[in-house]
Amino acid sequence: MNTIKLAPLLLIFAEVAKLGSFTLAAKKLSSSKSAISQQIKRLESELDMQLIARNTRGLVLTPMGEALLARSELLSEQLAYVVNDIKNAKTQPSGQFKISVPPFFERNIIVPALRQFCLEYPLIEPELTVTGRWQDLIEHQLDVAIFGGKLKDSNYKAQYIGEVRDLFCATANYVQQHGRPESIDALASHHYIASSWQKQQLMMIDKTTKVEQTLEIAHSLSTNNLPTLVEMVLSDMGVALVPEFIAKREVNRGNLVHLLPNYHSRPWHFYFLHRYQEAKPQYVERFYQLVKHYFLKNGD
Repeated sequence: MNTIKLAPLLLIFAEVAKLGSFTLAAKKLSSSKSAISQQIKRLESELDMQLIARNTRGLVLTPMGEALLARSELLSEQLAYVVNDIKNAKTQPSGQFKISVPPFFERNIIVPALRQFCLEYPLIEPELTVTGRWQDLIEHQLDVAIFGGKLKDSNYKAQYIGEVRDLFCATANYVQQHGRPESIDALASHHYIASSWQKQQLMMIDKTTKVEQTLEIAHSLSTNNLPTLVEMVLSDMGVALVPEFIAKREVNRGNLVHLLPNYHSRPWHFYFLHRYQEAKPQYVERFYQLVKHYFLKNGD
């Protein structure tokens, strides 16, 4: 199989898959719809598999199409950065790149982002600190800090990454022993594991009515550490509000049960902080793009 000839076909497929339309992809790539369709058919023929199914609602990726998209969706961006890096080879950035991130961000967001980042900027040496505390960029000599919550007043620049909601979760063993709460008021009779950021007064939102409700619930135990909170829930110790991207992963693995699915917490907003007041270095912007990409992908 000639992988060089497949490269442009993969780039076209990635655009069609992301936009969900031959027409939109053709417009973006300055081509015709029929030409784009022929290129996709050629790719499917070369791979001997169907990648895109067509129905009344438009385009749907097959399981193999989803798998291929996961591998090729960054190909276009990576190619652009490779070309740019070649043009600027004499000014290739190097040295330490100090980053602070909150717990659990490193697993499915920061590490994949850093992996790609290191491929594109091999002379940069990332140094990662994982902490749930506010890290001042100057005090801790950081280049970048990812922070969730209300921003403090500072001269730092903040780029928005996205939001995370907390969901009520417990293990199947806990539910079997104590029952499943059928209403939000029923939580009062359960063992609630509180965090320092989600304690007695909880601001919950009804997904159906969009109405915010203040819930007061006494806790059986509490912690100020997110990994410890998750471990307590996984150990059948009670019900807790778990960040959505962690909850979904553990529910999919069969480790947790999502309780009261009609409710979620007030969203937490996450930001990418840096010290550059004017144009920041290209590698810092690229790292932001990668972090946001994997944040959104992990949330989906």
